[in-house]
Amino acid sequence: MVRVAVFGVSGYSGQKLIEILLAHSGVKDILAFVSEDKPPESVASINPRVRKIANFICSNSRDWDEIAGSVDCAFFALPHIVTMKYVPELFHRGVKIIDLSADYRFSDSELYEKWYAPHTSPELLLEAVYGLPEWYREKICSSRLIANPGCYPTSALLPLLPFAEKGLLCRETIVNSLSGFSGAGKKPDSAMMFAEGNESSRAYKIGEHRHQPEIEHILEKIGANVSVTFVPHLIPITSGMLTTLYFSFSSDISETEAQDLLATRYENEPFVRVLEYGTSPAVKNVTGTNFCDIGIKKVGSGKFVAVSALDNLYKGASGQAVQNMNIMYGLSESLPFYR
Repeated sequence: MVRVAVFGVSGYSGQKLIEILLAHSGVKDILAFVSEDKPPESVASINPRVRKIANFICSNSRDWDEIAGSVDCAFFALPHIVTMKYVPELFHRGVKIIDLSADYRFSDSELYEKWYAPHTSPELLLEAVYGLPEWYREKICSSRLIANPGCYPTSALLPLLPFAEKGLLCRETIVNSLSGFSGAGKKPDSAMMFAEGNESSRAYKIGEHRHQPEIEHILEKIGANVSVTFVPHLIPITSGMLTTLYFSFSSDISETEAQDLLATRYENEPFVRVLEYGTSPAVKNVTGTNFCDIGIKKVGSGKFVAVSALDNLYKGASGQAVQNMNIMYGLSESLPFYR
């Protein structure tokens, strides 16, 4: 049984983490923490969905010795840049860490600092394992610090990595992603208001989104020199993500070969479902689940389009974080998502 802590319970990812962990038969105790400048309050007042399920108090304590003595694993669902202020406190006290921010996703501190801010614990970057279970499971098993991937990178990397691993990807790859509004978090922003987003869709941060270098970084680590053009879009749904990828292969392989390569690579993965050739995934089939559905189709000589769908709060964030915890502690990866 694992004793866990959750930092950042007021955001969408933190709330979803609490819901998943409450249903997890392998979790013994849950400690939850609000910001230091907020008074303690009940988890049910923060997330009314868990009323009559849980009513423990979320603390504002930062007594690291006491926390480290009470938990085995800590989830950080705090904003980028904020997280690295706290992670070393528990890591150096022997607590295993699963970080949902971007603060430990880059092994190169200069690359992180180019897109975010000066890193205050760069010595931990080489300790961190990128938490994409389908590709780093063996390292996750023995790691003490997991950098949970971003939702956009998860949706892009799962279709691309099988081909990158074989050296098939040409340099130019285009990634278009459509995301529900929960992916933007709870920070007040007039562009996120219902009146602005309803019955509308728009692209944002074209060529400037922080997840673009994350996608390229992981592809590079597997040996693929790929330039990614990433264009995210907001669509008027709460959660869910549909990503369309356009890429070419260095050799003209058939649609059957591409389909078989993808299907074979993921046939034993509990949360990746490769659809029949030419079938496009639908967001409604993954919402509220930890699945990522992938479809692929050949559209020209050496040219392919792949489409993936996932729930940005599950496989794109909290669900994947719990999947990583399961791997770290030798629990069934399917817990508590299905039997």
